[in-house]
Amino acid sequence: MDNVTNTRAVVLGGSIAGLFAARVLADAYDEVVVVDRDRLAGVSGPRRSRPQGRHINALHCRGRLVMEELFPGITAQMIADGCPSGDMAGDVRWYFDGKRAQPHFVDLLAVPATAPVMERYIRERTEALPAVKFLEQHEILGLTTTPDRSHVTGVRVQRVGGDSAEETVTADLVVDATGRGSRTPLWLTQLGYPEVEEERTKIGLGYVTQHYVLHEDPWHGDLAIIPVASPRVPRGAIFTKTDGGKVELTVYGLLGDHPPTDQAGFYDFVKSLAVPDIYDALQHAEPIDEPVAFRFPTTIRRRYERMTSFPTGLLVTGDAVTCFNPVYAQGQTVAALSALVLRQHLHSGATPDPLQYFKDLAHDVIDAPWEMTHTVDLSYPEVPGRRTLKVRIGQAYLARVQAAATRDGSITGAYMRAAGMVDPPSALMRPGFMLKVLRKSWRGPAPTPPRPASQPAVAATQAA
Repeated sequence: MDNVTNTRAVVLGGSIAGLFAARVLADAYDEVVVVDRDRLAGVSGPRRSRPQGRHINALHCRGRLVMEELFPGITAQMIADGCPSGDMAGDVRWYFDGKRAQPHFVDLLAVPATAPVMERYIRERTEALPAVKFLEQHEILGLTTTPDRSHVTGVRVQRVGGDSAEETVTADLVVDATGRGSRTPLWLTQLGYPEVEEERTKIGLGYVTQHYVLHEDPWHGDLAIIPVASPRVPRGAIFTKTDGGKVELTVYGLLGDHPPTDQAGFYDFVKSLAVPDIYDALQHAEPIDEPVAFRFPTTIRRRYERMTSFPTGLLVTGDAVTCFNPVYAQGQTVAALSALVLRQHLHSGATPDPLQYFKDLAHDVIDAPWEMTHTVDLSYPEVPGRRTLKVRIGQAYLARVQAAATRDGSITGAYMRAAGMVDPPSALMRPGFMLKVLRKSWRGPAPTPPRPASQPAVAATQAA
């Protein structure tokens, strides 16, 4: 495949991370080719190569802001097309260790959309860019390099099915966005580079998702009900309104305690959650598909920033660098922020320095959310890992924050701003805020008030 333009970038993978990368690359290269083994254009449902595409899809508030920056007007378009919206801290019913956090409006817009719908909006806006082209239904076989292997010059591909000849797509820059199964570490060792250091934490997460139509409204104006798993009850759920008038429920368990996929067993698992709200709502729900399972055994962080040598012409982004515990919904937001780091390294017009890119990516994007969620993962005694004094102090303080949030909505708002990656985790460590947390939490969490009686769903009321 000959390069007929002046400059070309190739993105491996049509994932959310790959699409965000293609968007910023389109400002710097004459042509951007997105390679994927799936069909991309015109796809409206889950893709085979994205197994999480049938499950809950979350873009944190910071990620939505970046998405809006890269694709102006996309949020309003999604809402106009039927995606619900609300405030992340004011319209979501959060439960920590079975106790409800006080709501507090902090202008953090959440727009829950199913994974295929979110991806379709971003993909269509990316595909509309004049520089972007999709090379669909092609397997990625490997990289091409200069004879001394110091610079990546392209990628070898072959149409899915293997009947056609192998092709080479030349490139000035290759960006790997192929996710958790990225083969860049293998390719590097084959080229003679050091092994990529990896950090893994075994969390044994499993979750099951199902969609419904509700005949009564369990939210009473809220956008979602989210009981968060805790060491005492290592089961949690996300129950949210989503596009097309549907309701999406993902129920999860850690450390091998996974929800079953038979309908009766699934309902029993929901009934075992720390709060009864979701199980009660399902008594007035009509399933529109079957429960679907997904397993996530370990988190992974590939420490590219610690490499001492790396070929130019190659970068890595998204889950191919760091695969977070999906319960915390950080992956897509980190992918969006990674695109901004990539853009910073393209401004000079020169080929980006990969080692400096990875250092900036780690420092500016990955370190803070990785440390925060790693600390939470290690709060489960059965999760293997080193619990330093810093980790134990962080766990104890986070428990106090969550307890205080059941008594003071402003603490809920501040916590959600940090969890939503709008503010850094250090914002929760400011002296005035810490004093408020200690003052509000000394009596423990507040008892959860009784829920209001059921009422007809809004849609049914409007129809009547």
